[in-house]
Parts: sequence; structure tokens; C-alpha cells
Amino acid sequence: MVQIKTKRERVQFASDNVTGACPEVLEAILKANDGDRTPYGNDQISTDLQNKFSEIFEKPVIVFPTASGTASNALALSTMTPSFGNIYCHRFSHINTDECGAPEFYTGGAKLVNIYGVDGKITAKELDENVIGKDIVHHTQPSSVSITQLTETGEAYQLDEIKEISDVAHHHKLNIHMDGARFANALVSLNCSPAEMTWKSGIDVLSFGATKNGCLAAEAIIFFKPELVGNLPFLMKRAGHLLSKMSFVSAQLDAYISNGVWLKNAKHANLMGKKLSNGLNKYPEIKLAYPTHANEIFVKIPEKIIKQLNSEGYTINDDEWDGKAVRLVTAWNTDPNDIDNFLNIIKP
Repeated sequence: MVQIKTKRERVQFASDNVTGACPEVLEAILKANDGDRTPYGNDQISTDLQNKFSEIFEKPVIVFPTASGTASNALALSTMTPSFGNIYCHRFSHINTDECGAPEFYTGGAKLVNIYGVDGKITAKELDENVIGKDIVHHTQPSSVSITQLTETGEAYQLDEIKEISDVAHHHKLNIHMDGARFANALVSLNCSPAEMTWKSGIDVLSFGATKNGCLAAEAIIFFKPELVGNLPFLMKRAGHLLSKMSFVSAQLDAYISNGVWLKNAKHANLMGKKLSNGLNKYPEIKLAYPTHANEIFVKIPEKIIKQLNSEGYTINDDEWDGKAVRLVTAWNTDPNDIDNFLNIIKP
């Protein structure tokens, strides 16, 4: 049989979702597989996770492991938003553009109110201007706010920005949720503590992301206000997210937040993001669409260069969801040599 030689499949920088799990997480899964464990999150690993997250966030928190970011966001928002409520979010937000109506579904019909913002961020002023119709029976009712950290344009909300938005939200008696799909990348970028980026800045509930940064399928909903938990255990069961073998999700999270693994992974991803961004910025024909704060790079690339990259085995779309830029993403395991190879292809 003749073996057909093909080009080596190049790293695509398509997303940090394309990566596998880091060694520490894989080891933890194998360890959790040794012996039987109590199901539905009543195992020792899941129980201990509550204390470990509480230590990281410098206060008692309530943690619910989940298997996806969409589930985390939609279920978290369902605890703070009635079916007749408003969820204020950026128009580019993942909950608005990429979750197939899950927040609306799990809240029983709540309305996503889009705020245009600057690039991928909403501002406290815009939020304040959009909160209208309180107690007027003809209007859906202001209920909650959701911000994404990192934003969908790869930028990090600064601590003072989060605090200002939270202050406005709480002034209007709204709860505030943070979609932390790339929480660790933002944390490393800001060089602050998890507490400073969340509850100390006014965040009430966090969707803690880990899948993009070294886990197989592990996220968590973290409550800084216990009173917001409400009926979440029942909502998770009804939604099919009360996993019988929850210990395997908890084991991933346990390994992820132990011994600085999550921060190590994020630091590498961010470093590679900066390397790729700086390399692309050297070419006059390529323009950065947004500042590179961490591991997401948004660039305007001429069509001839896109075709050149695609001919070499990359999958680069000629436009992205915002119609302005191509998104490139580095990850916890990005090889710097792959970045050099990518940049060499477009070298004049």
C-alpha cells in the first residue's frame, strides 16, 4: 500500500479550545478513577473543592462544578433573573452571540439587553443609561448584569472598571455576573488576586472557566453571595447538569487550582499571545483591531495573506463574527516555534 505524504497539520491558533488537557489534570483524572466514589457531587474531592476555592478567593464561597461554560453562564443567570427580567450585557458577549439562547431558555424567557460599549467592554455610564422601566408593569424588569473577563475582543476589564460597573448595578439593585471563560488569563494580565477581580470589585457570581486553560471539561459556578444560590441544585438537575460522576469534574478543578497550575498555564498562554501579537504588528499590512491584553489577538489581515496561510494548512477565515478582524488564540501548550513558523509564512 502506497503511503501518501501530506503536509504536517499546523497549529491553527483557532481557539484555546483545540488543546488537550495538561498533565496535572490528566493525572488527577486517573487518580480519581482509582476506586469507587459517592455520586452526584457528594464525594470527598467535590467536598474539599469548596474549601480550596474559598482559600483562593479569601472568603467562604459556594461552588457548583459544571461541564461547560454555556451551562455555567445560563444556570448562574437563572438564579438572579426572573422570566420577566432583563440581563444587561455587551452586544458581543458570549451569552448574546454564542449560546444558542441558553440564558433565555434557562431563565424562562428573560431578555438580553445589549449595550454597545467601547470595543468589547460596557461602561458604567452606559449601563446606568440603559436601566429603565423599573416597576413599570409594561416593561421587562431590570434584574442582572453580565460582563466577560477577558472580553470577547480579548481585553481585560481593569479593576476600577469592574468596580464602577458593579456600583451602578448595585445602585439599581441588580446582581452582577462575571463570565470568566478566560478568568486566569485576565488575572495574570492584571497581576491581581482572584478576590480583587471578583467580590472585592463587586461581583456577585462568577462562571469560573478552566476548559480553555488546561482542563478537559470542567467549569464552575462560584457564589460570593450565598443567598443567590436559591434553587440552583434543582435547576442543575432539571437541566441535566447534576453529573453522577461529578468527582471527575471536581478532580480536574482540584488539580487545576492546586500548586499554581492554572496561573502557570495562563502565564504561558499570555506570553505566547504577546509574542504572536508583537510579531504580527511588525508587518505594515497587518493591523491590530484591539489591544492584546492576554492570549487573544484580533488582526485585520489582507486577503492575499489569508490565502497564503490557508495554502500552508492553517484555517483562517476572511472575516470574524464582528466583521472586523480575524481572531488568533494562543494556549497553555502553544509552542513558540509554531508562532515563528506562522510568522515566517507571511514574511515578505
